Amino acid sequence: MGASLRRLRVWLCVAPLMAAAMALTGCNNSPWPDGAAATNTLFNSFDERSPRYLDPTASYSNPETPYTYSAYEPLYAYHYLKRPYQLIPKTAQEVAKPYYLDKAGQRLPDDAPVAQIAESVYDIRLKKGIQYAPHPAFAKNDKGEYLYHQLTREQLGDRRSPWEFEKQGTRELVADDYVYAFKRHATTRIETPIFAIFSEYVIGLKDYAAMVKAEDAKLLAGLSESSQDKPFLDFRRWPLAGVQALDSHTLRMRIKGKYPQWKYWLAMTFSSPVPWEADAFYARPGMNANGLSLVRWPVGTGPFMMTEYVQDRRHVMKRNPHFRGEPYPCEGEPGDKAAGLLDDCGKTMPFVDSVVSTIVKEKVPRKEMFKQGYLDVPEIERPEWGVEFRVDMDDSDRVKRQYEERGFSFPQTTDINNWYLGFNWLDPVVGKGDTPEQQLKNRKLRHALSIAIDWEEGYGRIFRAKGGVAAHGPVPPGIFGSREGTPEGYNKITHKLVNGQVVRRSIDEAKQLLAEAGYPSGRDAKTGKPLVLNYDYQRAPTPELKSELDWMVKQFAKIDVQLEIRATDYNQFQDKVLKGKQQIFWWGWLGDYPDAENFLFLLYGPNAKYPNQGENTANYSSPEYDRLYRLMQTLEDGPEKQKLIDQMVDIVREDAPWSWGYWPYVALAFQPWTHNGKPSILVRDLPKYYRVDPALRVAKQSEWNHPVWWPLLAMAAVLLLLAVLAWRGYGLRQRLTARPGRGAVPPTAETA
Repeated sequence: MGASLRRLRVWLCVAPLMAAAMALTGCNNSPWPDGAAATNTLFNSFDERSPRYLDPTASYSNPETPYTYSAYEPLYAYHYLKRPYQLIPKTAQEVAKPYYLDKAGQRLPDDAPVAQIAESVYDIRLKKGIQYAPHPAFAKNDKGEYLYHQLTREQLGDRRSPWEFEKQGTRELVADDYVYAFKRHATTRIETPIFAIFSEYVIGLKDYAAMVKAEDAKLLAGLSESSQDKPFLDFRRWPLAGVQALDSHTLRMRIKGKYPQWKYWLAMTFSSPVPWEADAFYARPGMNANGLSLVRWPVGTGPFMMTEYVQDRRHVMKRNPHFRGEPYPCEGEPGDKAAGLLDDCGKTMPFVDSVVSTIVKEKVPRKEMFKQGYLDVPEIERPEWGVEFRVDMDDSDRVKRQYEERGFSFPQTTDINNWYLGFNWLDPVVGKGDTPEQQLKNRKLRHALSIAIDWEEGYGRIFRAKGGVAAHGPVPPGIFGSREGTPEGYNKITHKLVNGQVVRRSIDEAKQLLAEAGYPSGRDAKTGKPLVLNYDYQRAPTPELKSELDWMVKQFAKIDVQLEIRATDYNQFQDKVLKGKQQIFWWGWLGDYPDAENFLFLLYGPNAKYPNQGENTANYSSPEYDRLYRLMQTLEDGPEKQKLIDQMVDIVREDAPWSWGYWPYVALAFQPWTHNGKPSILVRDLPKYYRVDPALRVAKQSEWNHPVWWPLLAMAAVLLLLAVLAWRGYGLRQRLTARPGRGAVPPTAETA
């Protein structure tokens, strides 16, 4: 009994110290596995949910681009460092110049009038030796037969990743892969957001789509609409006149009329090659049910390939072992050399072996992870993180000193992108309206709301972390045709000149327009009911977004209009917009190419989101605007094109399908060990250019994250005190128990 008590006493004294020691030895707040910082890996984050589409035919959302542009390769790209942006060949040998044909098929001179040009022809030669990343779709047996193209559901089993298949294969990129990719835009099986645009230009694509729809209906006959298993739709069976392979490495594209912007589309992942083997592989029974498709698992020739996909948690892309390698650029803008952006001149890219993306749903934890050194960049595709950190530095000398001491860099510039508030043209209250009378009233309502939303206040002075310059139309500064920031470039619907200064019109003017729209004092003149509008927001309402949502509610309240917030995650928001069910919505656009058309097409009628799955999210429609748009598309930059752009901007200012929002600043955030960072809207394959110094990362993480010892030592002291008190109490109870109480019979010698 005495020995047991002694052991208990020792344990009570030592246990607190052991607990403290264990806590101290486990004091590592890194979110990554031990040793990860020493690897040649780029660490970043994403928010809310995994990308919706990684299929290049369907993908047209900013959060998807870090993956699609890393896995797939269009024909062209943009020079990483040069501004203005310059097209360069990617898988093509050079940027092809078109030649022109008349209606009889006769070749025309390069300066032929637009009216004479019936067709533009692009003959594009591909580089040889480009290989696809390894994938089971290419795997063959000794007889040259595809191993997995006849796979049954039973043979598939529970595989949920291409890397769970025993065999992988590859092959060379050929021109037919681009032909197949363009044909896929005619499919009815997935969303095809660019079909409306492509079918206007690619000869025969519209008729091809009608034929494919009929053929696909035959394949699907007898199948339930909800069936996830659909037979392979083999586009090789049917030729497309507008896209052909002249030989294994020469691609011919035939475009209706003259369309100078076509070359820019060839730098986007919509124009990436898709091997038919990938479609055939993923069409096997059970694949979709197991999450195996191009939606999650790209099959491309790019520098990286998806190797881990954990829905809404983590994505890992690793170096494509078959990637040919590309030299880092040796030229750029003035100042690039001094900024260290030419230090890797001529070295082979990509520099990193892996890109790891993990979900962090809120902004504050992501900022803290960056400040602790656990994110090399906060987020690859978002261009505003540097703005956020710059605001922190402006607001606090202590923060500024810390950021400078740690060597963070936040390069900032302006670029072609926007944020705006959209009005759904299909909505009976804020949209076009069914009758001329209703159309006039709805337009006045949109004017009133556009005046009331003070973009200069909100995103010029309050939300500086997302700051920018108030917009007066759809064409951003820095692009030919834009008059933003010029004396004649202001929106006369929402602003006026006062003493030579452009100022926003008054709330009284907005209220007068509201009354003329049929809502005096914010109430329906006929029913007396308050005007309640719905704001469909594209993010879940996290705490850091609440202030912005509250601010928007206050803008509407200034003219006595009630705004109800309907916030969802981005994927749910996309579903709502695809069905045309939104009313007022928040939307932004990152330029795809450096031409006014890329912003003006956001209001082009045939490009409506509903029902055409285009990028006209407001579903705006104006016959005159559409007519001018088609004319503008055929023109090179010059006075005639400027005149048409001015007319189009005047039309949409009057119709106000958007409250024009603002032009955001663009700034990225980089650790001192993350090199070659330059902000860009158009260059989307950024991970290829980034280089990290793992040794410096390890040293800095250790330096910036010293364990805070005193709370643990204090905890150990408290535990020790409690143990001493417990021991003293235990000893006291033992002594009391040993004394005979009154009425007790003392033990006799025999019983003792």
